Amino acid sequence: MRHLEKPLLSLAGAVVLAASLTVAAPDGARAEWEPKKPVEFVIMAGKGGGADKMARLMQTVIEKHNWSSKPLTPINKPGGSGAEALVHLKSKGQSDPDHTIMVTLNSFYTTPMRQKKLEVDIATFTPIARMAEDTFLLWVHKDSGIGSLDDFVKAAKAAGNGWVMAGTGKLQEDQLLTDFLNASYGLDMKYVPYKGGGKVAKQLAGQHANSTVNNPSEQEGFFAAGKTVPLAAFTPDRLELFPDTPTFREAGADMVYFMQRSVVGAPGMSDEASAYYRDLFKKVYDSEEWQAYRKKKSLRGAFLSGKELMDYWMAEREIHRQMLEKMGAL
Repeated sequence: MRHLEKPLLSLAGAVVLAASLTVAAPDGARAEWEPKKPVEFVIMAGKGGGADKMARLMQTVIEKHNWSSKPLTPINKPGGSGAEALVHLKSKGQSDPDHTIMVTLNSFYTTPMRQKKLEVDIATFTPIARMAEDTFLLWVHKDSGIGSLDDFVKAAKAAGNGWVMAGTGKLQEDQLLTDFLNASYGLDMKYVPYKGGGKVAKQLAGQHANSTVNNPSEQEGFFAAGKTVPLAAFTPDRLELFPDTPTFREAGADMVYFMQRSVVGAPGMSDEASAYYRDLFKKVYDSEEWQAYRKKKSLRGAFLSGKELMDYWMAEREIHRQMLEKMGAL
């Protein structure tokens, strides 16, 4: 605050002083930051998958409660196993970091490591909110006649490379799990990638693929319709929605794997904007709608933001680096 060198002599002078005091007020006295235009809500996956459903639900909750001064506009960018979304968010760090956020998954770790030319370092992105960790199950079509993990192994082993495992993207979550299954059970399944978990689920429902490792949210419609069945879960204990489905641990294979469902900000986002989005998505996390969605979709994991979320990213990045090295993908 500036110091006056002489007493105020008029009402006009008092008005000038009041204006100067307003400009120089402490941070706590200033109006909080809010978006000045619609916010790009980038989705690092295709339409119909878990990330897409999550983003559109959060958008709906925010609009319903009028929690944002400007709308969040979902934009799907699934190309290149998420490379398109990562590069877009990185570029927005130079042009408009305060109005661009992204829903991400585990390709957030794997794609930058596999595609060095992108020059993407996730440590430069802004950690806003981990909303959940999603679960995986091994699925087959009901008409396959396969009713257990043992049945699956026998059938897939007999089919060899003719057995098709549909998944989302190359050398990311679904392929990592397929590689685990091949290595653990001596299989030679053929992995076929698609853009988005929704398309993957349709491939199995239409019997164009023999199996998938979809999230519950991606297969739930076909499961409810009696078209697909879960055989085993990649979780430490049985899922509440699938109490009769054993875990891989129960079957003697110690494989537990989750997918992050996080909101990421562009590099260079201001502290004020970062605080705004952290608060916004904490409201979403605590809402009845999100908690009901978490239960319905078998989502797990506590809310993380800021340094805790960055530490989580760094630990998960190292885990995925080791997995990719074991696959010979790095």
